[in-house]
Amino acid sequence: MRNGTRLAALDLGSNSFRLEIGKYEHGQIQRVEYLKETVRQGNGLDDNNNLSLEAMQRGWDCLARFSERLAGFRREQIRAVATQTLREANNRDVFLSKAHQILGFPIDVIAGREEARLIYQGVANLLPRSADRRLVVDIGGRSTELILGKNLEPQQLESFQFGSVTWSMRFFPDGKYTPSAFKQANIAAKAVLDEGLEIYRPGRWDVAYGSSGTIGAIGEILAANGGEPGIVTLEGLDWLKQKLLKVRNVNSLELETLKEERKPVLAGGLTVLLAIFEVLQLKQMQVALGALRQGVLYDLLNREQPTTDLRQVTVGRMMDRFAVDQKQALRVERTALTLYRQLTPIEGMTVQRERIERKLRWAARLHEIGQHISHSSYHRHGAYILDNAEAPGFALPELHYLSNMVLGHRGKLRKLDVDFKDVGFTSQLLALRLAVILCHARRLPNMEGLQLQRKVTPSLGFALLVPKQWALDYPQSCFLLQQEVDAWARTDVPLKLQIR
Repeated sequence: MRNGTRLAALDLGSNSFRLEIGKYEHGQIQRVEYLKETVRQGNGLDDNNNLSLEAMQRGWDCLARFSERLAGFRREQIRAVATQTLREANNRDVFLSKAHQILGFPIDVIAGREEARLIYQGVANLLPRSADRRLVVDIGGRSTELILGKNLEPQQLESFQFGSVTWSMRFFPDGKYTPSAFKQANIAAKAVLDEGLEIYRPGRWDVAYGSSGTIGAIGEILAANGGEPGIVTLEGLDWLKQKLLKVRNVNSLELETLKEERKPVLAGGLTVLLAIFEVLQLKQMQVALGALRQGVLYDLLNREQPTTDLRQVTVGRMMDRFAVDQKQALRVERTALTLYRQLTPIEGMTVQRERIERKLRWAARLHEIGQHISHSSYHRHGAYILDNAEAPGFALPELHYLSNMVLGHRGKLRKLDVDFKDVGFTSQLLALRLAVILCHARRLPNMEGLQLQRKVTPSLGFALLVPKQWALDYPQSCFLLQQEVDAWARTDVPLKLQIR
């Protein structure tokens, strides 16, 4: 990447939305601009885990304001990620669809452990290189991440489903601070954390760092009241708890450096942090400069290069884990790419072609992972694995995209809940299905004279041109291709087999 290139990261958290714009210079990213708005989407989830229209509108309004600052950025220079609230929301697609229209690019909903990995990247990239074993803690609105790592490498990742917003709503709903409320919040937090005690126990790390809003805000409060800057201590947390008990109510709370929008969620965040200190026997924690959004920026540097893209490594590990026939996977990949590259590029998609081809490569390499479970309906097993896998580097929509490709690479097409008018997806899927057919004998097929064509007007359609002699030489392949024509006839996207 060239020096001076601007990058942008959007972090759609449960409490706040944040926009970080940085400039790449000699391997480092220097902040150019930072915007934050308290949106409180986490407060907008009802008992059925549906976001209210008001909560969605607050998010859309914020993104509309952020989008003005992103004018001139190319797609590959921006990434937006969403965390626990949108992981939970059953109607998240409603929010994400309009958000995509507002921003002009999609938002990646990331899994909890992927969020933890990116948080660690953000923290570690802003710390000096060190041999210390690091514990990184991040308390968000509806989730809390704990990570163990060394230098830039995270080694243990976990995400717990509680945070400053959830604990404030659950134990301090009326804004009253009572000993009983603090006690119940502490007991409940420790119960959640107990499962991680063995992994994160003292002795497995040397230095503890706290990332993001809650810990940063508490660190500033303690420093303004005589504490050491950049350090959070157990004594300081106990002092802050007593201050809240003394004022009794959030409406009476006045603390130097405490911002108005932080007040409603301070008690919940404090109890979570106190529980972490007590369960892990912490005496102090350093406030980290980095957070999720910085991790997203540094991850952007790697995602555009296949040699450094963590997703490529993850695909390889999944192939090993599920004992994929690698020779066959690479045959299918090579054949699918050959077919896909025959298609005339569509205006506006040329820049994204490498990115699209990368997804096709991954789908080809993973299309048989379900055979590790059972040969019968292995495509369904493979799709299930991808929809439920821990896959470092991948966002949940990316995994679901691959899941649909694996599910759809054979059999009936109507089982897919997709829009077949999506030219990019449908073209990839067809190339993959044809490649699987042509490689059915588990050897590289003869592609001489085969030509895949696509038309997009007045409606999407494809044609596969096959030399007459090829059809005579490979009658089984020709029979399977004719069945494929029949399969596409049941969709709105026709495929023609033209033997000439």
